Amino acid sequence: MKAAVFEQVGKPIVISDVALGDPGPHEVRIRTAACGLCHSDLHYIDGTVAQPMPVVLGHEAAGIVEQVGSHVTRFRPGDHVVGCLSVFCGTCEHCIGGNLVQCSNPEVKYPPGQAQRITRAGAHVSQGFNLGAFAEEMLVHENAIVKIRDDMPLDRAALIGCGVLTGTGSVIRTAKVVPGSTVAVIGCGGVGLSAVMGARLAGALRIIAIDVLDMKLDLAREFGAT
Repeated sequence: MKAAVFEQVGKPIVISDVALGDPGPHEVRIRTAACGLCHSDLHYIDGTVAQPMPVVLGHEAAGIVEQVGSHVTRFRPGDHVVGCLSVFCGTCEHCIGGNLVQCSNPEVKYPPGQAQRITRAGAHVSQGFNLGAFAEEMLVHENAIVKIRDDMPLDRAALIGCGVLTGTGSVIRTAKVVPGSTVAVIGCGGVGLSAVMGARLAGALRIIAIDVLDMKLDLAREFGAT
């Protein structure tokens, strides 16, 4: 299969032939349908954040399940799914405490460069964010994906796994907005608009969108800004 492989800071990403292994007991193989370019990817590409290379980046992804491991029961071939960069085990102290993003189980959430799922000419290629979605296919842990409705456009669904969750999560889980609240969102890009939407879902009474571009403010009104 083809993948966009990041080999060196300051150099263009290279389209290469890579291979995936067969799914392990708790793994799922997915045909990638769409993947967004998140600013987190750009931080790795411009060298702001270090990452073992070569690496297949990409985490705002959606696709269709092609194959599941022997112990996977929640997914089957043909399911439409979105990726989640915060893979978790569900059994460590962080997961049990409700902080799944801090999962510390190295058998599920591999540290950067340690996932052994992608190879190129027999050599290991790192899997960015435990997903590696800048590729025709992904091989991931079953807790790194979520099933969605079959009728949702996959190019829209791809944004859910990062940008949408970041915005709505900041409202619902961090700010803990309650019905009747007043919320101000500074900056109405993808994450900001998702925060506006999250405030609407949380029942905020006044939602104040702040930006310097009229186009973004118009979008914010469509997403629920008052």
